[in-house]
Amino acid sequence: MNNRHIQRDTQLPSMRRGVGGGANRFRPGERPRNTKRTVRRIIKVYMRQKFAILFAVALTVVTSGISVSIPYFTGKAYNAFDIAANTLNSPLLVKFLVVIGLLYISNWLVGTLNGVMMLRVSQILVRTLRKGFFDKLQKLPLSFYDTRPHGDTMSRVTNDVESISSTIAQSTTQFISSVITFVGSLVLMLSLSLTMTAVTLICVPLIVALTAFLAKKSKPHFIGQSRNLGALGGVIEENIMGIRTVKAFGQKQRVLRDFAEINAELAHDSYSAQIWSGFMMPLFNVINNLTFTLVALTGGLLATGYGLPVGTVVSFLSYSKQIGRPLNNVAGMFNTVLSALAGAERVFEVMDTPEEAPDRENAVEPGDVIMGEVQFEHVTFGYSPDKPVLHDICFKAEPGQTIALVGETGSGKTTIVNLLTRFYDVDKGSVKVDGIDVRDYKRNSLRRLFSVVLQDTCLFSGTIMDNIRYSRVSATDEEVIAAAKTAHADEFITRLPNGYSTVVSGSSDNLSEGQKQLLAIARAVLSGSPILILDEATSSVDTKTEKDIQQALTRLMERRTSFLIAHRLSTIRDADLILVIQDGRIVERGTHAELMAARGLYYSMAVSQGVTEESI
Repeated sequence: MNNRHIQRDTQLPSMRRGVGGGANRFRPGERPRNTKRTVRRIIKVYMRQKFAILFAVALTVVTSGISVSIPYFTGKAYNAFDIAANTLNSPLLVKFLVVIGLLYISNWLVGTLNGVMMLRVSQILVRTLRKGFFDKLQKLPLSFYDTRPHGDTMSRVTNDVESISSTIAQSTTQFISSVITFVGSLVLMLSLSLTMTAVTLICVPLIVALTAFLAKKSKPHFIGQSRNLGALGGVIEENIMGIRTVKAFGQKQRVLRDFAEINAELAHDSYSAQIWSGFMMPLFNVINNLTFTLVALTGGLLATGYGLPVGTVVSFLSYSKQIGRPLNNVAGMFNTVLSALAGAERVFEVMDTPEEAPDRENAVEPGDVIMGEVQFEHVTFGYSPDKPVLHDICFKAEPGQTIALVGETGSGKTTIVNLLTRFYDVDKGSVKVDGIDVRDYKRNSLRRLFSVVLQDTCLFSGTIMDNIRYSRVSATDEEVIAAAKTAHADEFITRLPNGYSTVVSGSSDNLSEGQKQLLAIARAVLSGSPILILDEATSSVDTKTEKDIQQALTRLMERRTSFLIAHRLSTIRDADLILVIQDGRIVERGTHAELMAARGLYYSMAVSQGVTEESI
């Protein structure tokens, strides 16, 4: 049984943020619900590139060690000067200058190699994760897409996957670098002078206090900024999609007023957030300069009065600039890493979603000859366990018959088709094709038995020729054109500037809804499948085109078992069997003439649409 009972995810996509300092350090992001479990899974993902990752970590350790040692050797170089004796130990100076030069060159080379390595690892992981995620999407049941916003799924496959490979990867190496830099600097400072170390570390509590204070002040404004940014995006999206409605009802001023209000709130929160967070770097520089001044004064006093080597003072002056940077980096990456972990959790949530029920152990391939007999035997089904949609549905479609499903919106017509194509599995009873339960067929082979034309036509980016050929990629151009002529689509296609080579897409507005439906019908004609499903297939075409399509479909349906879902009863008058669905039950069945004579629900629906025996 496939998993249908998935809760809608109302969590908004997190905003992607860079790693490190700046204003983003205070931006509140999503928090993972199970940090330890998520971290373990991320480590498992990274272990796919474990040798490259370990090599990059080793390079990070090397570059951090070099950065820490440069001030140490710089101080040693200054000690080559004996100020009291006014002498210079030239060999010693040259030795340390060579060492410092080699350290700078090595730091550049190793740092460059480390950056290239991390970029390569990140992009490999992005490619791997996105491929795995997209593969997973193809295996998920239709219920997954029916219960989740499409934009949320797209955000997971783009932004959230990116955050795993880039944000977390960069944060990992930056965290290691920060820890080594701080610890290494502290160890070397302690080895040089305890007093100077104590003076240099004055910056630590100041930086911690400053970060906490500014985070408290700026966080509410960042929350407002994120909220208003989402609201503004919603207004823009709604008005772009509904621009015709806005213009038709003269709501331009109202739309502008709503946009201006949200935009003003966003500007205020953004301004306040950036002002408070913008204090960080200037104040951080003030603390650094204050620490530098204290180190210089203390070092001068110790050098002149207590014999502290000048080179040691020089080393501490460098460390005073360097010791605060790791703390700043760690503080800056905290929110970013937690937000990235939340994004990773969202990715893993989809990856853990149960896939479509696997084929049964003894599942069979359809035979070479499919008659097209369809039988529903006491079928009961509900999208949720406590709310059945269909109740004890029983009917049989003989090969080549046309079955029409009519009823009010939400009565269960499309659900019957979804069970036939096995987008969902029945709760009770069975659905059979040629006497075999659809669950006993291999799923992909089963779906090749159906040609489906839905009410909402889906076009893919490409040419019109490509879109028609989508149902049978091996079809020749001549077969595609023949299918288009059968569907009465050839006439409008040839009038387009580039004919069958005209480029279209799902969001394209250069085709009307009726023209898109004609392409969908041509696609179904080309597939040549033995069972045809038309779900309101002519709902968006004009009356003349509808009559032309009906004539074409009549010829097409002579060789196929066909299921028609229609609200306009005039389109299904020639069906061999009409099933009237109400509240998930078949309440009437028969031909058009039989149902009209019965004067029941079908008759009432027909009369309300102006359809009578005389008009047929």
